Amino acid sequence: MDYVEQINLENKRKLQILLKELPKFCNDFFRYLDTRNTSSRTRLSYAYDMRLFFEFIQENNPIYGKMDMHDIPLKVLDEMTPVDIEEYLAYLSYYEKKSGQAVTNGEKGKSRKLSAIRTMYNYYFKKEFIKTNAPSMIETPKKHKDNIIRLDKDEVAELIATVENGSSLTARQLAAHQKTKYRDIAILILLLGTGIRVSECVGLDVLDVSFKNNSMRVVRKGGNESTVYFGAEVAGALLDYLELERPRLAEKALPGQEDAFFLSLKYSRLTTRAVEKLVKKYTDAANITKKITPHKLRSTYGTNLYKETGDIYLVADALGHKSVETTRQHYAAIDDERRKLAGKFSGSIFHE
Repeated sequence: MDYVEQINLENKRKLQILLKELPKFCNDFFRYLDTRNTSSRTRLSYAYDMRLFFEFIQENNPIYGKMDMHDIPLKVLDEMTPVDIEEYLAYLSYYEKKSGQAVTNGEKGKSRKLSAIRTMYNYYFKKEFIKTNAPSMIETPKKHKDNIIRLDKDEVAELIATVENGSSLTARQLAAHQKTKYRDIAILILLLGTGIRVSECVGLDVLDVSFKNNSMRVVRKGGNESTVYFGAEVAGALLDYLELERPRLAEKALPGQEDAFFLSLKYSRLTTRAVEKLVKKYTDAANITKKITPHKLRSTYGTNLYKETGDIYLVADALGHKSVETTRQHYAAIDDERRKLAGKFSGSIFHE
């Protein structure tokens, strides 16, 4: 199995466990989702969101609170009113897990969780299993546009220099850095130079990368395969890692991990969480005050590509967005900058 197949299998396993906890009637809904070719990650996210919804019902209804969640009947959906759904959204602002951990949700988190229960309600309503559809009567929480956080050229240079020389790292970090310097440089330059997602980065196998035409095969969000091309800087960083560090790591690779392009010091495929920690470690060491994640490196690439080309369709294709509107929403702020520039340029007509 390749990396994506392993992740899908693990997600399906987790979903099976959750379905034993969720109300019995939810099985029909998840069979429906499977026929709609939704990703395993989407189905698992829906299951987590639905479990939270039914936990809320149990906490606030003494009858269902005494029941095992798995035994809650379908009629509970008809019993929920629009006001109940509004109370649920208010509950999402701040609640505590059974472990005592506090959780907060902003506009984005509330919108996603409302979308999950809307989809569930719509399924049972259209099948005429229920007579009411309370979530459909609730407006989606208004989302405010976030400013695009990205690195400028000086920050990119400082970040790469920090990885190269190991400056400002702790003694413990330096010990690991001596063994993974070229790997870490390759990861950062790959993310900055192609805009691929962190999951696509860690999912790479050695045979996915071709230096004959500087391209790589990536499995996009949703499972579609795509060919991504890269420049000389990315090629050089990847080759340095393949020549100077990976052979030593590959010698001790665990069974089933031998094909992974990026290996950890535990001799297994690097995880998305490990890359997130890697990015934070080096941005902190480089004294970059912006909150930079692997996704912000992707935004940096997308921003630079759009500024260079002005071609929103090219950016959408390069980033693997299914819809160009997704890309347009992310980079609308740059459009405003370009319009302002156009306004200033018009003044040159009146001056030599």
